Amino acid sequence: MAPGAMSRWTTSLSEARPVSYWLDDPGRPAPEPALTGPVTCDLLVVGGGYSGLWTALIAKERDPSRDVMLVEGREVGWAASGRNGGFCAASLTHGLANGLARWPGEIHTLERLGARNLDAIEETVARHSIDCDFERTGEIDVATEPYQAEELRSWYEEIAARGLADGIEFLDAHAVREQVDSPTFRAGLHDRRGVAMLNPARLAWGLKRACLALGVRVYEHTPALTLKRYGAGMAVRTPYGAVRARRVALGTNVFPSLVRRVRPYTVPVYDYALMTEPLTDAQLASVGWRNRQGLGDSANQFHYFRLSADNRILWGGYDAVYPYGGRVRAEYDDRPETYARLAGHFFTCFPQLEGVRFTHAWGGAIDTCSRFSAFFGTAHAGRVAYAAGYTGLGVGATRFGAEVMLDLLAGERTERTELQMVRSKPLPFPPEPFAWSGIALTKWALARADAHQGRRNLWLRTMDRLGLGFDS
Repeated sequence: MAPGAMSRWTTSLSEARPVSYWLDDPGRPAPEPALTGPVTCDLLVVGGGYSGLWTALIAKERDPSRDVMLVEGREVGWAASGRNGGFCAASLTHGLANGLARWPGEIHTLERLGARNLDAIEETVARHSIDCDFERTGEIDVATEPYQAEELRSWYEEIAARGLADGIEFLDAHAVREQVDSPTFRAGLHDRRGVAMLNPARLAWGLKRACLALGVRVYEHTPALTLKRYGAGMAVRTPYGAVRARRVALGTNVFPSLVRRVRPYTVPVYDYALMTEPLTDAQLASVGWRNRQGLGDSANQFHYFRLSADNRILWGGYDAVYPYGGRVRAEYDDRPETYARLAGHFFTCFPQLEGVRFTHAWGGAIDTCSRFSAFFGTAHAGRVAYAAGYTGLGVGATRFGAEVMLDLLAGERTERTELQMVRSKPLPFPPEPFAWSGIALTKWALARADAHQGRRNLWLRTMDRLGLGFDS
């Protein structure tokens, strides 16, 4: 990278605020008061991100008489739910390729349930008048190298032969650049219905408002400290109070689970994003992004990008940073060296936008598991349910996970609970220093594959055979 180019690109970051654009919103709701004193409830939901919010809302909709309570350690939506790219995908399996590789026998069922789940999210947003800029625009997976274009074409032919390409179209270089114009684009796979764009923080805040309207008791700045059996139910201690609940649903995701045996299944990976200033009409026309689809490129170290409601471009991904020991700390949320790298990549993709400035630059932790998609389970003789491991694709899939947790807590056999995806677990991560060494080696191998026509070395091929991996 030339020093002059670096100077231009870093200048674009000079006024960027180190905070999530979505959370930097004057309409951000005030937090609910913290819990004080002892209380009881039928269902306690721990965690005020999407996983917990959907669980509380659906529990109340299933049974309006159920006494449902939600506790959140900070404020609703402050963590991953308020920092992601706002891609709400139908896929429950972190993409069709991952699902087909792991559960080929039930992939048609998983795709059908995922499509139904996305429809239910759209319906809930409308029914509860959640102002979250929901747009069913779809997504284009773009190739930026000739070998990626061939892989996309081959993949499209494979899924079409399997009857899995409904609503999906292969785009050659000319066709993809008609949709969004970048000199780096060589082909694309356009999923027209399977992804929506939205404002992720406003979705979380809207779900909170809907929960409150239905009678869910919400307490913020109330971390759950311990979880223990108490008679026929469970007891959870908080800093200023305690909760006795018949059932508990854990939606804590990247944070250490209150069920200790679940902790080795996830590690935190830090992801980073930039947001530009609003584009002028001329700048937007130069990109030609008329249909507002979300986009992601096809490299192992990939970027995701989309337009906001006020025509800013969110540009994120590429670096996936695992901190030694799997610690979740606020200082990891800000990483200037990654912001500079992302800015350079942005202007390489869209050279016609040189001179655009970034207003926000931020990061946050994703809960990653070794199979890339969520896993589920119960503890304490079925009194506690958990879902975790969404690996960066939880905006939509967490609603499905909420339904799974509620099914499990009710002891019901449903189409969801009978899925092999639900009944199986990923392989746990090893203890340190093996986890850090293995992840570092995998990241190096993925970067090397990107630089060598996608060729996967022995390490990556071994990880593939074991059903393990690491994804940016």
